[in-house]
Amino acid sequence: MDWWTDLDKWTADYLPDLRMACDEPMSRHTSFRIGGPARRMAFPERGEQLVLLLDHAIACGARPLVIGNGTNLLCPDAGLDRLVIDTSAGLNRVEAGDAPGELTAEAGVPLARLADFACRQGLTGLEFAHGIPGTVGGAVCMNAGAYGGEMGQVVQGAAVLFPEEGVRYLPGPALDFGYRHSLLSDHPDAVVLHAVFRLVPGDQAAIRDRMRELMEKRKASQPLEYPSAGSTFKRPAGHYAGTLIDQCGLKGLTVGGAQVSEKHAGFVINRGGATCADVVELIRQIQARVLDAVGVRLEPEVRIID
Repeated sequence: MDWWTDLDKWTADYLPDLRMACDEPMSRHTSFRIGGPARRMAFPERGEQLVLLLDHAIACGARPLVIGNGTNLLCPDAGLDRLVIDTSAGLNRVEAGDAPGELTAEAGVPLARLADFACRQGLTGLEFAHGIPGTVGGAVCMNAGAYGGEMGQVVQGAAVLFPEEGVRYLPGPALDFGYRHSLLSDHPDAVVLHAVFRLVPGDQAAIRDRMRELMEKRKASQPLEYPSAGSTFKRPAGHYAGTLIDQCGLKGLTVGGAQVSEKHAGFVINRGGATCADVVELIRQIQARVLDAVGVRLEPEVRIID
């Protein structure tokens, strides 16, 4: 029996209220606007649904891929013979915690919404996250950050599903945050269910002004008018990827519909009709040119899915 036939029957029997789509284009669910159809896509609305679904998906060979807003993903043009689980549609609740300065947010909460919620509570510490387009789950996994702030500074802990172990609550130090890395980076099958944030009181107007200031900086320096996956490469030790790419004269370099942004060389953008193959080839050319010119090997920050 095909895995999707097994999964369809199982969900009908055990999760009849779970919304499921067949052959759903990944281009609708990634910020690159690239990617063919996923064999199945599920939209859980409760953590319990997600846990049960993941358990059976692994057992039937569905190779589950859990996503939020798809802001760091590049998916193949031919599509994915996998179950994609979208947390952004239903697992997106955020609320004040029991302790002062504490917030709890589910995996699919957009970081912009989380920062806005914190601002309305008069809590400071998440201003840096307001312009980051991802969701809580992915942000915790990769220790997302910008403008001197990062998740590791504000995450008190997270409830994480490890397929072989079950759900564990990991306090911040156990998550082992580093630059664009956490313990969960080394456990790609682990899934964040929710995270707890510890913030401090601040002036609401000042918090709002700081978020507005950082957003203006983003608009001025980044090609937000085009689809992309944000910064294409991680920051190499002692350098900035965008600066190296610019110094190599690669701004505007184009493969098909993919281009090195002329506004910020650290971004590969979809100028229109770009394919996964276009982006992968452009990344390869950038890496080769930078390595040849300055001896630095650039590591992609964008996650290329197969």
